[in-house]
Amino acid sequence: MAILRDAHELSVTEATRRGVAGLVADAEHGADLVVTRHHRPVAAVVGIARLTELEEAAADLRDLALVLARTATDAGRRTSLDDVLRAYGHTRESIADTPDDD
Repeated sequence: MAILRDAHELSVTEATRRGVAGLVADAEHGADLVVTRHHRPVAAVVGIARLTELEEAAADLRDLALVLARTATDAGRRTSLDDVLRAYGHTRESIADTPDDD
């Protein structure tokens, strides 16, 4: 699956001829541009709406990976807060009595 949909490839020389204003105008209208040097992609020009879409997709994928990892490693064992506090020599009361750092 390609991240950039129907990206138009152009060389650095072509991009230079078109100028920044031309590249920005295309990206602003939804075109995804890939700039190549010696036929290898070196840069991409995308509109801010597309960049936002890609960033949101990346965040969703990170969340999904976390959920899948937690699901795959969950043994069903749970530890209560009181057990954790006790393991560190505390109780809910001792935590409540701790002065705030101001």
